[in-house]
Amino acid sequence: MVNLFENVSEMGHEQVLFCHGKDPDIKAIIAIHDTTLGPAMGATRLYPYPNEEAALNDALRLSRGMTYKAACANIPAGGGKAVIIAKPEQKTDELLRAYGQFIQKLNGRFITGQDINLTPADVRTISQETRFVVGVEEKSGGPAPVTAWGVFLGIKAAAQFQLKTVDLQGIKVAVQGLGNVGKNVCQHLYENGAKLYVTDISPEKAEEVRNLYGATVVEPDEIFSQDVDIFSPCAMGGILNSQTIPQLRASIIAGAANNQLGQEKLHGQMLTDKGITYCPDYVINAGGLINVYNEMIGYNEEKAFQQVNNIYDTLLEIFTRAHERGITTNDASKLIAEDRIMKARKSSYQPIAA
Repeated sequence: MVNLFENVSEMGHEQVLFCHGKDPDIKAIIAIHDTTLGPAMGATRLYPYPNEEAALNDALRLSRGMTYKAACANIPAGGGKAVIIAKPEQKTDELLRAYGQFIQKLNGRFITGQDINLTPADVRTISQETRFVVGVEEKSGGPAPVTAWGVFLGIKAAAQFQLKTVDLQGIKVAVQGLGNVGKNVCQHLYENGAKLYVTDISPEKAEEVRNLYGATVVEPDEIFSQDVDIFSPCAMGGILNSQTIPQLRASIIAGAANNQLGQEKLHGQMLTDKGITYCPDYVINAGGLINVYNEMIGYNEEKAFQQVNNIYDTLLEIFTRAHERGITTNDASKLIAEDRIMKARKSSYQPIAA
């Protein structure tokens, strides 16, 4: 932890808060990356991290990703993320309400919602202590279906760029992770004629998708080496690394997982060197953020889906810029996001009168 401030400074965070309480015993980290475009938005995940440094790194990377996600999606919000260090069985109403009190003290600087190991019911419990949460009423049916639709559009955009077709009939897709988002992605792919190869740490989830969509089920450690056109990671992050990238046979990576690259520069370049078109995760999975933002301002389904549909065009712009400049798609997406943030800063800048 000796490099704590150095790590935070390098990633450009405005504020990192360590939340601790004794009764109930709670340890949480709230990372606010950038609020240029608006209040920081980012869901909260509850997870038994192996140590506090791992929890901090997760919060830092995810919150920065949220800044880029909002900017690329043209949502007037900044980036934030929160993690609660706990096992799922340690989750209680008292813990959630204590966490809600920390959120309330930020007075709207950070707006949160549900992520791993939190449910809509948990969000409602948190909302007893703060109004700065989204997804309480699930007016649209929750973020998962909208996120999945955005991922499906991203798959089609990547197919247009890399495979020169938007027709997915017979296209082979490997889907890693069959939670709410992954399962919905499988449905869209199946309905459009794709052939599915799937895996999940839960055999029951894999079996359900096999029965519903005729998918071929493979072991978790075999998903990377499948002879497919597209690899769609929809589980945990960090799965594209020096061990897994050499196994890949797909020419497209397009999935919902956050922080897919183990090391952004190294592994982003490895994918580019292999000729793989990579959809930056915070661009392709922005549907969830778009959905909860629209719930917050007054849900209009047509407007929300119009914004989600823009993911297709944004990714095509990213692919083109990366190809023309000889850079990774991850770097190209950051350039687009940072350009939008910089323009916002310049437009809001007012010099102090002498």
